[in-house]
Amino acid sequence: MSDHFYIRIATKADCPRLMELIRELALFERAPEQVTVTLEEFEEAGFGKKPVWKAFVVETHGVVVAFALYYVRYSTWKGSRLYLEDLIVTEEFRGKGIGKMLFDRLFQEVRELGFSGMVWQVLDWNEPAINFYKKYGADLDSGWINASLSKEQVANL
Repeated sequence: MSDHFYIRIATKADCPRLMELIRELALFERAPEQVTVTLEEFEEAGFGKKPVWKAFVVETHGVVVAFALYYVRYSTWKGSRLYLEDLIVTEEFRGKGIGKMLFDRLFQEVRELGFSGMVWQVLDWNEPAINFYKKYGADLDSGWINASLSKEQVANL
């Protein structure tokens, strides 16, 4: 049976599967312990009273095999931009054009919403992803260092 891939906007019902894919991504990125969001928090953030993220999913035979999750980032230099938080294609479906399918849908979203561009991060050792992004002519900026504080750290300040 051949695979037919269908792209659509994520729904709340997709959240348990998205969390599975998020955990798969965290394992791939060698940081499974860093996933601390609960399913309930994830659902609320995407489908509650004040949603902060939107996602596109790719499914085949009724199973979500990939997603791209984004939110709006505002740059004082560039204006509103689509910030791609995560793009994951489950391992057995990589190399089938699904990443391109999601990227093309994100580009369409940038145009439709009038954003000034799209930004994201990639780990410096993730050569397959870097090579994928280079195909699009993406600027890969090594001049910035990521900084963050956890909820616990902020509580202790």
